[in-house]
Amino acid sequence: MWFANVAALAARYRVHAVDLMGDAGRSRAEGTAPRTVDDLLGWLDSVVRGLGLGTFALAGHSYGAMIALAYVLRQPERVSALALLDPTSCFAGMRMPYLARAAPLLLRPTEKRQRRFVDWETGRRPLDGDWLDLLARGAAHFPATKLVVPKRPSSRQLRELEVRTTVILAGAGRAHDSERLAGILGEEHPGITVVTVGEATHHTLPMSPHDEVDAALLGALG
Repeated sequence: MWFANVAALAARYRVHAVDLMGDAGRSRAEGTAPRTVDDLLGWLDSVVRGLGLGTFALAGHSYGAMIALAYVLRQPERVSALALLDPTSCFAGMRMPYLARAAPLLLRPTEKRQRRFVDWETGRRPLDGDWLDLLARGAAHFPATKLVVPKRPSSRQLRELEVRTTVILAGAGRAHDSERLAGILGEEHPGITVVTVGEATHHTLPMSPHDEVDAALLGALG
């Protein structure tokens, strides 16, 4: 899903875009899937060590942001900068209408339900057709693994976060109240930089509007 941002990022950095285990894409559904948070973070650590990375910047969107934040809290010495795009359940809960709309998709995923859900959340904004096809078909047909969800960090853990962190919010998103979340971060965690991309929604990030997102990411990563 980072295809629209890779050119801008690669002009400054070497970019590694990692498929989640068990997700639709180039990964194979074989071997033992992560069953605990320790398994999940151990998998990510094995990826970065396998790539030969010492310290590195880390960016994640939605569930990927949850994993990235959990990893940084576990191994802050490895990460030079952190960018969290519309992070879910990291600093506050999600809106009930969003969860209610997502429930049928989670209970029995189909291509039609996935497309309908994204269409609702994005307000029918234009999306890349190939990406939407992959998302819809993956939801319906790709072998699923149990989602391992890191626990929301405590206020104390977040106050002790020393890695330079930027939260990029979707101003028009329906997953959570971006204005309220920005207020929570500004009041309780003033060391975290907050950038709101006004025209973005949860499911248009990070692809659109890519110019604003690219600028926010490059600023976040230093």
